[in-house]
Amino acid sequence: MYKALVKPLLFNLDAERAHHLVFDNLRRAARVPGTQALLRGLYDFQHPGLAREVFGLKFPNPVGLAAGFDKNAALTDELATLGFGFVEIGTVTPRPQPGNPQPRLFRLPQDEALVNRMGFNNEGAAAVADRLARRRNRPLIIGGNIGKNKDTPNERAADDYVACFEALAEEVDYFVVNVSSPNTPNLRQLQEKKPLIELLQQVQARNLSRAQPRPLLLKIAPDLTDSQLDDILEIAHETQLSGLVATNTTISRADLSTEPGYVASLGAGGLSGRPLRARATEVIRYLYQKSGGALPIIGAGGIHSAADAQEKLAAGASLIQLYTGFIYEGPALVSRINRSLVPA
Repeated sequence: MYKALVKPLLFNLDAERAHHLVFDNLRRAARVPGTQALLRGLYDFQHPGLAREVFGLKFPNPVGLAAGFDKNAALTDELATLGFGFVEIGTVTPRPQPGNPQPRLFRLPQDEALVNRMGFNNEGAAAVADRLARRRNRPLIIGGNIGKNKDTPNERAADDYVACFEALAEEVDYFVVNVSSPNTPNLRQLQEKKPLIELLQQVQARNLSRAQPRPLLLKIAPDLTDSQLDDILEIAHETQLSGLVATNTTISRADLSTEPGYVASLGAGGLSGRPLRARATEVIRYLYQKSGGALPIIGAGGIHSAADAQEKLAAGASLIQLYTGFIYEGPALVSRINRSLVPA
């Protein structure tokens, strides 16, 4: 039904407008008695063989929703009815910010891809924490993806990440430090070894001072070289990270089917979707093999089918996340993946 009826209507709208329309309608539908039960019946496939324990958390299934879809934790209860094993909210910054000027989200249907330069648009850590504190579906595992405000200089970036950590620590189950988005000026410079160690050490020091520390992960770009990935593994060990999220969007525009002039006209932004599948899998496999499987990896990038999900898991991912595939394939993708993963 989604691909035959809903998707054509949404794809006739501006991409960001369609996103807000889906949010509004899902929220309204959830208020109608019986709707959440209906959605669970359609999409929430459960089986004990799908359960995973990763970095000390028990996931009912390994399929999560990536950060960027529900930036402000506005729809976690409703998204839980679609069968996700976990939802990662954000990216959240300490202070509210509008993000980059619109238009800033674009579809490439020929490639089943998106280009976005959203720029960490969100309501700020305090508003997100308050909303999470009031959520009804407490068993749902929530990840908190955190970043810095656009106007915070890199030399003070750690202050922003610590502030986000402090605001959200009681409301999320794990944290992801996002220094790999291409849409905040100079943010990716924080992936360099020295500044990244300093940043993670400050966040981790605050984390480990708590009675119940949260798993702390790092989200990395697919554009890193092998030597940079080696640095990431050293940093993860030195700063006692619980895992990695591989990968974020790419700045590459290689091997696209969409007409190059149109792609160029869209301007800067991160590319996600099918074109990212192979590179994201390569990064996961490299990290898994180099670490000897000692560091849990959440795999993301180009998952549009059950086979894509199995590829990520076979490469070494412990969990996976959907974003662009969820938009192109619809909510049934979650149950299709989970059904394919049930042990024979």
